[in-house]
Amino acid sequence: MTDSDSGISRGGEPSPELCDLCGAVISARSLRYAFVPDSSAVYWHDPKMDGRRMVMSCSAEHLEQLVAEYQRRPFVEAELWAGKMARAMFWHSGEVSEDELFAEAGLSREQVEQAVTWHNLEVERRQQLRRGDDPAGDQ
Repeated sequence: MTDSDSGISRGGEPSPELCDLCGAVISARSLRYAFVPDSSAVYWHDPKMDGRRMVMSCSAEHLEQLVAEYQRRPFVEAELWAGKMARAMFWHSGEVSEDELFAEAGLSREQVEQAVTWHNLEVERRQQLRRGDDPAGDQ
């Protein structure tokens, strides 16, 4: 989930902006922004931004490379839906009914089922990686 960085350092000073490609500190004159499609981007406080990630760069060339990189990545709807479900469930201290989940996440039953399937497959893939197995089956 996003929205975790306040932009303020531990000392109370604004954190410098860093290029998402090279990590260089960006001057105000060279700062470039773009929104890119990203199914892993789910925002705690602004659901309208779900599925889009803001990237920053130190130059037009680096921004072009970042945008191209995100355009090559697959956009997995079920991943986005799983994030929306997690956000909806986070605000409940106990159980959440299916109807509440559908309403708060803005998802249909089919979308929730696909999100759960995606989540379960992702958990299995991560477990295989921890064990040293190749999740793609190429050994």
